[in-house]
Amino acid sequence: MAETLRPLIGWPLLPVPDRHGRLPYPTLETSVRESIRVILSTRPGEQLMRPEFGAGLDRLLHEPNTLATRRAIRDLVQASLTRWERRIVLDRVEVWEVSGAPSHVSVEIAYRLARTGAAATMNLTVQLEG
Repeated sequence: MAETLRPLIGWPLLPVPDRHGRLPYPTLETSVRESIRVILSTRPGEQLMRPEFGAGLDRLLHEPNTLATRRAIRDLVQASLTRWERRIVLDRVEVWEVSGAPSHVSVEIAYRLARTGAAATMNLTVQLEG
């Protein structure tokens, strides 16, 4: 009968080795994507030891879907990623209206990994008014 290994939960939350004794670390690409998501979903003041960390996109959630709002989103994304994610070279950030969903905007982030030069894009949707 094969024994199923269950990860232990404790403090600190450390990775648990697999059955071959290896630790599961994310790839650089995965780590950067997760970091971008964290930066964009965190509001300044939310992290205890880094009160300025985050994009603060929540400040624009109840704004109308106008060109000025989309430019503000673009500027916040560019500034926060340039400041907090040093493993990337930001190529462009574009913000568009979502067809058929006037309260949503689509954000496309194009970047390259600084270490390898590998190009990547990331898309997310932000809901405004309502």
